[in-house]
Amino acid sequence: MAQDVFYLTADRLFDGEKMWTGKAVLVKGNKIMAIVEKSSPIPSGAKVLDFKNATLLPGLIEGHAHLFLYPYNITDWDTQVLKETDALRTIRASVHAKNTLMAGFTSVRDLGTEGAGYADVSLKKAILDKIIEGPRMLVAGRAIVSTGSYGPKGYDNDQKIMLGAEPADGNELVRVVRDQIWQGADFIKIYADYRWGLMGEDRPTFTLDELKLINEVTTSSGRVMVCHAKSKEAIRRSVLAGAVTIEHGDFLDEEIGKLMKEHQVIFMPTIAAVDKITQYRGWKKGIDPDPENVVRKKLSFKAALASGVTIGMGGDVGVFPHGDNVMEMELMAEYGMPNLDILKAATSVNARAMNWQDKLGHIKEGFLADLVVVKGNPLENISQIREVKFVMKDGVIYK
Repeated sequence: MAQDVFYLTADRLFDGEKMWTGKAVLVKGNKIMAIVEKSSPIPSGAKVLDFKNATLLPGLIEGHAHLFLYPYNITDWDTQVLKETDALRTIRASVHAKNTLMAGFTSVRDLGTEGAGYADVSLKKAILDKIIEGPRMLVAGRAIVSTGSYGPKGYDNDQKIMLGAEPADGNELVRVVRDQIWQGADFIKIYADYRWGLMGEDRPTFTLDELKLINEVTTSSGRVMVCHAKSKEAIRRSVLAGAVTIEHGDFLDEEIGKLMKEHQVIFMPTIAAVDKITQYRGWKKGIDPDPENVVRKKLSFKAALASGVTIGMGGDVGVFPHGDNVMEMELMAEYGMPNLDILKAATSVNARAMNWQDKLGHIKEGFLADLVVVKGNPLENISQIREVKFVMKDGVIYK
């Protein structure tokens, strides 16, 4: 069967690294055939899509999502984890997946179902099998925590409370990592610290040797370890153990940032999660002074920029609405990151974080045809990413 050829053009083209003018993209099947000059002849029979006052981008990549969660000001986390059935949460997640795709995010790294087991593996398959519409997914499954560190907490111990991730310690970690891989996890997500200190502060949960053991088993399967780590010591242990990304990093400083840079670790700052949770708790942004956790987040992001560590785009979406992923990009700009670097973070950098740098994150010959068109110029105003006019994933037009 003959495959359609598309000729796509807009005022500007961001290729994952640079912004260009006067370019067009040829797509055949699910691949990018070529990037050509607008002045060159249009191939005979090609379907022409010419977008005015717009920018053509690679499909955007969300680096830190929880498709099985939704904003805590609607329903708190404990209730979602403990009271909602996996079936209900999966149905809801399918809607979240479509909202994400329609927002121009054609790929997502999902960092755990938070109590819904391996339903993310089935969600990923439903999208691959074209049963539902959604982004390309990498999934973590249950994720791993140390015994006693994670929630829900504060319930009667006479009954068994389901946790938001799977507890394991010591040599038992080997079995749990292997089991999660068997169940369908694309990568292993570790909570390297959590709020379990004497005063409820973030403290490391796993020893350096435990993290190294996890990573040894993980990498032997061809997968990678990623670490939730806010405290400096947890970040340090995670980096030395071989983590490919650090999630959150609330207490990151320049010294730790330089260590991450030295080890080529990518930082996913999740600014939007802190911003929104703080607002849910009563902070009136722009009116009230910045509370301590917001001040800390600004300082850690400033330190990350100063250290030169590679920064990806991951907002912890689920804490805030799916489809509103661009909020993280807006906050990255608000916190001082240049718009060009933010566009790279959501495309070429995140593709590298997901080990997809040879097929996604760029508009390049031979790459998968994941393409998005937004109104205006996001280099001038990153919020233009909200004005999505066109979405193509794997050569299929969804919007």
